[in-house]
Amino acid sequence: MRLEDFDNDEDKIIQDRLKQKTWNEIRTNDSWAIFKIMAEFVNGYETMGRIGPCVSIFGSARTKADHDTYKLTEQIAYKISKAGYGVITGGGPGIMEAGNKGAHAGGGTSVGLNIELPFEQHFNPYIDTDKNLNFDYFFVRKVMFVKYSQGFVVMPGGFGTLDEMFEAITLIQTKKVAKFPIILVGTQFWSGLMDWIKTVLVEQVETVSPNDLNIIKIVDTADEVVEVLDAFYKKYNLSPNF
Repeated sequence: MRLEDFDNDEDKIIQDRLKQKTWNEIRTNDSWAIFKIMAEFVNGYETMGRIGPCVSIFGSARTKADHDTYKLTEQIAYKISKAGYGVITGGGPGIMEAGNKGAHAGGGTSVGLNIELPFEQHFNPYIDTDKNLNFDYFFVRKVMFVKYSQGFVVMPGGFGTLDEMFEAITLIQTKKVAKFPIILVGTQFWSGLMDWIKTVLVEQVETVSPNDLNIIKIVDTADEVVEVLDAFYKKYNLSPNF
């Protein structure tokens, strides 16, 4: 079928991706992509390298401002900023907005790593104006989260939240990065997933080591989040003061 024969945009995108391209088209497109990827890395490194110790907060873009999880995220970010850490989010609405809002209220550094998406994503007004970065590539953005975070706080979310969480767990498990706190907030939300990991992955099929679960902490309050961060970094003498 030809591109014009498809009725909806999704089918047209798939057809365009599968279309046979000439070697010259492939080479030209890939070469420009390489330069664009390099530019995103350079801009990210230069900006993030000046910021100081930060904690990344993840969660759903769809969470409304009147939801309890939004309010808890705002409180967590506020207390994190008062403890001396900056806050990094994906820069968008929902939980990301709550994280930046709490950091802003606490007088801390508020960073937004935005991603270009066809829906949901638009930067929120609580990001520091000089710390609002935009990315086209998910993998570049994910490098920035891991490289410049001293901890991950993971609120209830969807596929994107799970992706960021498991990326960090995998990198720590395989020792590609030094261990840092991964804190899941909400026992009720996360217990089903953690029970499945323990009973199926650890005990039944033995594809995960029991020790790997030590990477993860589950808490329910803002104070517990700060306690986990402080306890971890007290051991390594990090003083997150700006």
